[in-house]
Amino acid sequence: MVDLKDVKEAYERTKGFINHTCVQTSRTLNSVTGANVFLKCENFQRTGSFKIRGVINKLLQLQEEEKKKGVVAHSSGNHAQALSYASSVLGLKCGVVMPRNSPKVKVAAVKNYGAEIVECENNVKSRVETCERLIDEHGYVLVHPYDDEQIIAGAGTVAYELINEVKNLDFIFCPVGGGGLLSGTVIAAKGLLSSVKVIGVEPLKADDARRSFKEKKLFPSRYPDTIADGLRTGLSFLTYSIICEHVDDIITVSEHEIVDAMSFVFTRMKMVVEPSGAVSLAGVLRSPCWVKNKNVGVIISGGNVDLSVFLDGWHKKIAEKKNL
Repeated sequence: MVDLKDVKEAYERTKGFINHTCVQTSRTLNSVTGANVFLKCENFQRTGSFKIRGVINKLLQLQEEEKKKGVVAHSSGNHAQALSYASSVLGLKCGVVMPRNSPKVKVAAVKNYGAEIVECENNVKSRVETCERLIDEHGYVLVHPYDDEQIIAGAGTVAYELINEVKNLDFIFCPVGGGGLLSGTVIAAKGLLSSVKVIGVEPLKADDARRSFKEKKLFPSRYPDTIADGLRTGLSFLTYSIICEHVDDIITVSEHEIVDAMSFVFTRMKMVVEPSGAVSLAGVLRSPCWVKNKNVGVIISGGNVDLSVFLDGWHKKIAEKKNL
């Protein structure tokens, strides 16, 4: 099982390949919540999300024979981008299986980093089967988005950095989809600061992790229709086991609360945060009785937003008013 030692080793191994992301604060946010809130901004990470941390930790530990075979993964976007980028940096062949409804901005980034994209249907079964077919055909090494101890240890470096910078946190709020980030977060957090409470946050429309946590029974994801596309996957047995043993609670937020959190950081803090990355802040904003007068860490997991609708609106205005 992953422990703090693994997270520390992952940090030392990967720090030359990743950004030590900033911690941002907002007086307005503190006033709204009644807490001292510290946002760990993985939206400023390379490839736009925390995913590069686990991926580069995994790839750096591959055997030479595995590196020659190349790597493959299934992902709706952020893990795909991270694997494609890291593979290009390390000179590895890379294939990525992406659902047909993956955000266009993420698909474009994966292509730009050089991976071969294979589309699949919009469900977990299709993702897994397509990935297995590519492994059979090409001999690729699977780099799973979260069901991997090396991936989890790398993800834990987010909280490792946060706590070493802020020190005395009472809470950490973290998004949960497949559970890799939450698992790494709770391992690092409880290892460094035993009193801290770690809260997972997921969309109400994708509440399989919360139900699994509450009922102590692993519920599969049904690939729910939530705007937080990075959180549509379900827990693995590995992440479920870690979360059930160490996490203090998992809460859910509505689609409107996710958008409100995105809007807050955009308008008040001038940061672009994707829906999956804003889920954790949405959880803080709906939990004032928990966090009042507390020091609260919030992991903003990514910032890969498709701005085409917004920008197309401006292009339309320019076309209608040529004097703009």
